[in-house]
Amino acid sequence: MSGRADGLAHPETSGGTAANPRPITPALLRQWPLPTPTGSKTARGQVLVVGGARRTPGAPVLSGQAALRMGAGRLTLAVAESVATAVAVAVPESGVEALPESATGSITGVGAAGALRRELDRADAMLIGPGLDDAEGTVRLVEEVVPLLAGDARIVLDAYGFTVLPELAPEVRGSIAGRLVTNCNTAELARLTGTGEIGVEDVGAPAVELAARFGAVVSCHGWIATPAGEVWRGTTRDTGLGTSGSGDVLAGAIVGLVSRGAEPDRAAVWASHVHASAGDTLAARYGRIGYLARDLLPELPVVLSALRGD
Repeated sequence: MSGRADGLAHPETSGGTAANPRPITPALLRQWPLPTPTGSKTARGQVLVVGGARRTPGAPVLSGQAALRMGAGRLTLAVAESVATAVAVAVPESGVEALPESATGSITGVGAAGALRRELDRADAMLIGPGLDDAEGTVRLVEEVVPLLAGDARIVLDAYGFTVLPELAPEVRGSIAGRLVTNCNTAELARLTGTGEIGVEDVGAPAVELAARFGAVVSCHGWIATPAGEVWRGTTRDTGLGTSGSGDVLAGAIVGLVSRGAEPDRAAVWASHVHASAGDTLAARYGRIGYLARDLLPELPVVLSALRGD
């Protein structure tokens, strides 16, 4: 998906190549603005985040809050039934749905379609993956819920949601191609491309390969690649972002923007830069390491506002 509504090339915002990626800068983003947020909470974007096994309920909490901080209007979190009440208390801004889980607290995917039917019907974007911890259950979950999602709704896959892509039924993969964003780390990228260890400097080519194979925009460690081979790379990112939960925040930032109507490539580019810039702000305040993923959340709208010139 080009991410350009008129279907024409726009040199001022188009990506580069894997060997020569287009730098993501504030100037680029200002030439490629986000949709203006207007209207009610439902008009601003309805987000469904699915994840949160018993041992990792914090992951979807971070993602959901990030989506709201990026301007989404309405949030629903779907998590393992044993942690649903705690998640509802932790995020009073969200609706919460309880999903069947195994004896060890992993989401099984069984009955997910029935439990989420109403939310799937009205979601503008869905994120699957934060806090999931069982591959078989994740495959079943994705295959149950995707057919009920509106045909124009965007999908973001993160962590387990991303790594099970090859295991999905071909018809499910086909139905999400062109409206899919994946968020991954270098180890997950290496696993799906069948390569050895991938260094941060070498993400471009495997990301493009994966984007073309699955019809997805791929976000990995500051790199963004599209199925058409366009590539952008962040110009700001430091080691402090390598902290537990940081990827959940980024995935939530992406789904928040696509729920507002941003095309997948634009959403991934903007979210990557905002996430990294929020980390820079915290590094100046606390030092290069030691800040927490949840500290990123209140910085997201500040960075957005500065980029828009509010």
